[in-house]
Amino acid sequence: MQTHEILDARRLIHIALAEDLADSSDLTTNMMISKEDRGSVKIGARQTGVLAGVELIPLVFQEIDGDVNCQISMRDGATLNPGDCVARLEGSVRSLLTAERTVLNFLTCLSGIASLTRQYVTAAKRPKTKILDTRKTIPGLRSLQKYAVRCGGGTNHRVGLYDAVLVKDNHLAAWIGHSGHTLAEAVRHVRSKTPQGMIVEFEVDTLEQLREILPERPDMVLLDNMSLNDLETAVSLRNELAPGVLLEASGGVNLETVGGIAATGVDRISIGALTHSAPALDLGFDWE
Repeated sequence: MQTHEILDARRLIHIALAEDLADSSDLTTNMMISKEDRGSVKIGARQTGVLAGVELIPLVFQEIDGDVNCQISMRDGATLNPGDCVARLEGSVRSLLTAERTVLNFLTCLSGIASLTRQYVTAAKRPKTKILDTRKTIPGLRSLQKYAVRCGGGTNHRVGLYDAVLVKDNHLAAWIGHSGHTLAEAVRHVRSKTPQGMIVEFEVDTLEQLREILPERPDMVLLDNMSLNDLETAVSLRNELAPGVLLEASGGVNLETVGGIAATGVDRISIGALTHSAPALDLGFDWE
């Protein structure tokens, strides 16, 4: 994990523990378990998938009980099979029980995203075509969700509105409607305003728009909801008019269609479902 992702993880762990404990404590555990009781727990996989979020385990225990010994057995990005041991935890039974749900919430969520991403990468059957996430993330969790996408073999799209220019249909409708300018003029206008080195991408939904925009050479063009035939034609047009421009397909992408979309020769496929619809991966917290 990168430094900013670890900082985000610590912030989110504070929020998660505040939800569970508020200004009180784990009432049930403290009623049932003695302070002196010690134990060992195995965090294990219960289904096949891809691991993500293992580095958060010791971060959670740093907040609850720094004396818990965390022995990490597998790295993020590893393939999981039922029964695999992800980590062993030894220490106060009270601390282990109090941390259980927070640890599993992060692990199952992030591993679910990594697992779904791996499925898309595999189904694409074309290593040259990158599988991208989007900004369709749970507020506050974006950096960790995008980290999980990388664990699954995917590629991060822009992080937010601040680090790349992506001119979508609503931007164009508003700008052209008010100014009367053309799509090509929109590209030139944006280029004149964009800091050097920052990516400029434009969305189009017709081949006519693509023909107009390619000679202006944006860094990327997003092909929205195009048929496979249109995507193939778009790749041919790009190769003819502006070979250096990257093409990104979006819309109508699922595990059944991603292979056909990748086969058209597009460079990137963006999939909102990676982060907004990934099912949690089942992991267990079992006493040894």
